[in-house]
Order: sequence, then structure tokens, then C-alpha cells
Amino acid sequence: MPRALLIVLDSVGCGGAGDARAYGDEGADTLGHIAQACAEGRGDRERLRNGPLTLPNLARLGLAHACEASTGRALAGVEKPARPEGRWGFGVEVSRGKDTPSGHWEIAGCPVDFDWGYFTALENSFPPELVAGIVKQGALPGILGNRHAPGVTIIEELGAEHIRTGKPICYTSVDSVFQIAAHEEHFGLERLYALCRTVRALVDPLRIGRVIARPFTGSPEQGFSRTGNRKDFAIPPPHETLLDRLEAQGRTVITVGKIGDIFAHRATGEEIKPFGNAAMVDAALEAWDRLPDGGFCFVNLVDFDTEFGHRRDVPGYAAALEAFDKALPRIEAALRAGDLAVITADHGNDPTWRGTDHTREHVPILAFGPGVRPEALGRRESFADIAASLGIHLGIGAVGPGRAW
Repeated sequence: MPRALLIVLDSVGCGGAGDARAYGDEGADTLGHIAQACAEGRGDRERLRNGPLTLPNLARLGLAHACEASTGRALAGVEKPARPEGRWGFGVEVSRGKDTPSGHWEIAGCPVDFDWGYFTALENSFPPELVAGIVKQGALPGILGNRHAPGVTIIEELGAEHIRTGKPICYTSVDSVFQIAAHEEHFGLERLYALCRTVRALVDPLRIGRVIARPFTGSPEQGFSRTGNRKDFAIPPPHETLLDRLEAQGRTVITVGKIGDIFAHRATGEEIKPFGNAAMVDAALEAWDRLPDGGFCFVNLVDFDTEFGHRRDVPGYAAALEAFDKALPRIEAALRAGDLAVITADHGNDPTWRGTDHTREHVPILAFGPGVRPEALGRRESFADIAASLGIHLGIGAVGPGRAW
């Protein structure tokens, strides 16, 4: 039986979403603006990278073609081969929202058909009754923050007070999230996870997509840094996903990165969660090497989003893209006859855009493997086309409302 590998480059959108205006994102283009910045010298950083964006392997599979099809503009400085070696196209999100669960669930065949809840007030973001419930059920002296904020900034600002008072740092963003930052030693990692589970139950009636544990270490004197022990507590998908179908048919599923968190650990099989894109690629290749016939490996590479998109770090984002491009031949070499690999994204996070949040964009879709015939997939009217196509390839039938290519 054939196998399938699905890699989500978290936030690597390719612009062009027709409904971007409704999200305040008209004109956002993660890949396009990074490439333009690099071509103009704004993507240079000493000892990190310099010059035009260099993605020969992704371009060989059709990335430049997909970006141009999405936006009508060439990917500046990136050579576009005459004939891509893979199947290429771009996906249009139909789910409501521009967050991680919406994108991943739709990729897996379950578009979001309801409105997420949000904390829209920039200050005093959380309802008083919710705060009271968290303090009481969490046995806390209170909370800090209670506003919209970038995670790194609010930890630097309130980390010392958190250590002194024992109050966790609670904050949100334009996404459907409740985030809790706490020091791994002074507050305790397991205590932070337990608090997140408590908050998860309290925000369920509000349809908040994720409660996110944001552990950090350090000191006021030397500064603070977030660790790799982040954990997302998400609501489960409302309908069947590709993962559910595979589990029901007894197939082997291995998930790498935060896939388990995104799907509320439902049908996510063996979960592997290393820290950093490079470690996740290594872990995915190790898992792939032992994946039996008929198996599925689902990977999320989160650094693009958390380390560079939200931090509006163009050179860092460009370097991460180039690092993945260099790893791509290892992925291709690991594929055997009958295997199919798909590379895509879940939303955008344009590092040149205003604010620090996700951007509503199309996503590239690249499909390749031994014997996969090069072909233009064109505009796919839902990310769910990926689940439908993978289901057909794996012999379990199309999953969800998408249209297989």
C-alpha cells in the first residue's frame, strides 16, 4: 500500500486571498514580500544570510509558479524553472478565521463552519467572570496581563512581577486564543499545564480555539526566554478528519510537531514533538524510515510562524525558508515507489505586515514523489482538496468536502 507525507510550513502563505480585506489583510503576501525584501537588500543579516531569496529546490517543485498563480506577481529574485518537477497550485481557505486550527483542520478535510470566539478588547481583554473563575479554580493570587500583547514582549515586561507574586501572565491576540505564560521553575511546568486544562474548560462555552501554555525560563537580571515546552489545548475538530478515517481503518499515523495539540490528540497516533524546524525534519525522516505501508506522517514546522512571522523578522524568516529548502533533497531521497509527499501551509504571517498576527492568504500546494507526474493543480477552492487527494492516494477514499486532484 502507498504511504503519504504531509508537511505544513506553518504560516508560509502566498498572498492573494480574495477575502483578505475582511480580516484587515488586503495586500499581505508572506512569500512575496519576503522575496521582495531580500531582492532589495532588506533581508540581509550579518552571519545569517544575504542577497536574494534562494529556494532552488522548492522552485524546482513549482513554488514560484504557485506564488505567481496566486498573486499575479513573480517571486522576486527566485528563479522560476520552465517546467516544474512536481504538481503545483495554491489553496483558498474557506474556513472562518486565519488561525492554526482552522487551517490544519481544513487541510485534514474539516473546514471550520462556525464562528470562533475572540477577546476583542485590547485592554482588560477577559470578562471579569472568566478571570474570577480562573483565579478561584486555579487557586491563584490573581493574574497579570489581561490584554492583547506579543508573547516575548509581555514576558519581558511582567516576568519579574510574575516571579515575585506567583501570578501567571495571561494575554491574547486577534486569534481565538487564551495564552498563559509562566516560569518553568518558579511556577512549575506541570502546574502551568494543569492551569491550562482548567482554563480550557472555562472557555469552551466561548468557543475559544486554543489555550496555549507558554513556559519560559531566565531571570530579571539576565532576561527571559521561552522554552520548547509550549503546549496547545485545542477544542477537537467538529467533523471527521483524514486522521480519524486512517485510525478507523487501522492505519499507522505518526505526527511531528504540534499536530497532536492542534487536533486535541484525537487520532494523532504516535506523537513526536522536538524543538525547532531542523530537529523536526530529522524526526520526521526517522519516523518516515520506519513508517509501514499504508501509513501517514503529518508534520508541522512551526518556527516560520512563532520565531519569525510573529516577530516580524524578515531575515530570520528568509533564512528558515532557505534552511528548509536545503533539507528538501533529503526528504525526496527518502521517498520510495508509491509514496506521495505534499508541502503546504495553514495561513500567512507576513513579516513585513503591520501588527504581529497571522495574515489571511492563499497557501502553496506542492505534491511530489517517485512516479508523480508534473502537473499544474491550479487554484484549489479549499484546503480540503489536500485531504481528499491524500485519502484517494492512501486507498481510504476521499475525506471531507474537498475535490481530489
